[in-house]
Amino acid sequence: MESQDVQISKGVEWAAHAAVMMIALPEGRGLKAEALARYHEVPTAYMAKQLQALSKAGIVQSSRGAHGGYRLAKAATDITLWDITAAIEGHGPAFRCTEIRQNGPCGLKKTDCRKPCQIASAFAVAERAFRDSLKTVTIADLGAQVVQNSRPEHLSDVGHWLESETMPLSEKT
Repeated sequence: MESQDVQISKGVEWAAHAAVMMIALPEGRGLKAEALARYHEVPTAYMAKQLQALSKAGIVQSSRGAHGGYRLAKAATDITLWDITAAIEGHGPAFRCTEIRQNGPCGLKKTDCRKPCQIASAFAVAERAFRDSLKTVTIADLGAQVVQNSRPEHLSDVGHWLESETMPLSEKT
């Protein structure tokens, strides 16, 4: 049997990086999806899709037009990794029990399956722990770690890049 890795989508990674970068934006300024995609060397259309999902979830705000772009819609301390994950991948459970214990020659009757199976229960406990863990990490925490673990020259380069790429946002949303 071929093994498959279970993984969070690239979209969650890209959205989290974009959100952390937006912490450094000056008031009233934003970044275009194209600039964020270029910075991270990812496809613009795919970055735009992730930013639209963040916008729909109220994590970022967007402005359209020549002076359009994205910026955080609320404080970085109020945005968790779970918020970003849920915005990109949805709120539904990662594991969905299909009740295969009712299949096959010795399958249980539906009436014998009033309680969730032990496998579904174990996955539910693990998923709750995973979500609870992501809810404890804010993008402000991540931003502080980036600053703490980066060389001053790199932070200066990022600052100069942001200065050249940010633009005043229009009032149109």
